Amino acid sequence: MEVDRGLALEARGLRRAFGTVQAVVDASLAVPPGHVTALIGPNGCGKTTLMLMLAGLLRPDGGEVSVAGRDPLAEGAAARVHLGWMPDVLGTWDSLTCEETLTTFGRAYGLAREPARARAFDLLRTVHLSEYASQPARVLSRGQKQRLSLARALVHDPEVLILDEPASGLDPRSRIELRELVRALAADGKAILISSHVLSELDEMVDSAVFMSKGATLGADADAVVEKARRRWLITALPGTDVRAVLGDLGRPWEPVGDAPERAAVHVVDEADAAALLAVLVGAEVPLIAFGPAGSALEQAYLTMEEDRR
Repeated sequence: MEVDRGLALEARGLRRAFGTVQAVVDASLAVPPGHVTALIGPNGCGKTTLMLMLAGLLRPDGGEVSVAGRDPLAEGAAARVHLGWMPDVLGTWDSLTCEETLTTFGRAYGLAREPARARAFDLLRTVHLSEYASQPARVLSRGQKQRLSLARALVHDPEVLILDEPASGLDPRSRIELRELVRALAADGKAILISSHVLSELDEMVDSAVFMSKGATLGADADAVVEKARRRWLITALPGTDVRAVLGDLGRPWEPVGDAPERAAVHVVDEADAAALLAVLVGAEVPLIAFGPAGSALEQAYLTMEEDRR
């Protein structure tokens, strides 16, 4: 594989079968440093199998993987130094305390005992688990275990992070903190691949998305669908206002949103075009009560692609 030095994580043409079941048939993706990429698809589409291959935990039947320029199968130890893996289930020794769990993994990555303990306490503060430092992992809730799992993935300060459903079980406040932490890690230059079914939250967290369906990544066609969804804006006026007629008079194509004439969707070129349209509507004294993007672009794109594939 000819490695692209501008990419921290790259995969080309990955395949993996389990007996007669072809879990991944053709998966490719690329994540540069400082970039957060979402991996999106329905249950059973091959996302977790793909992530396990990227993490070097499952051997592909075909295709190539590069983590920080290294093959995780041929250069396992060298690749793992640069990779942090967070599975969707913590999977640890329930009798160990949270501090012991992180210290143990720090030692496994070559940290001396005291630096490993210091790193453990620092990460527990980062994921808001300091008060559980001396508590065994078995007392943690599902959401708290997810936070401990994220800390474990960060223990050796890797350049690449692969996060499988990190928001699962988190309360609303913890989801906000996760989003802020992921963006901060990207700002520090880390390449992050994240899988989640909470698509509305991914909109504010990621820079791009890779969609999977039936074991294959969808490529440029999916990018076009996401971009179109991002340009779809929703307009709502006071009841009794025919906003659709106003848009028609302005020569702006619109789509119905429900049956009420006071609601419609338009496609804008960019934010400047949206601002110009808003100014015209306000100037025409249209009694607007809402004007903005029509929900999660990733969610809209996902539903559109799933509908197209039925």
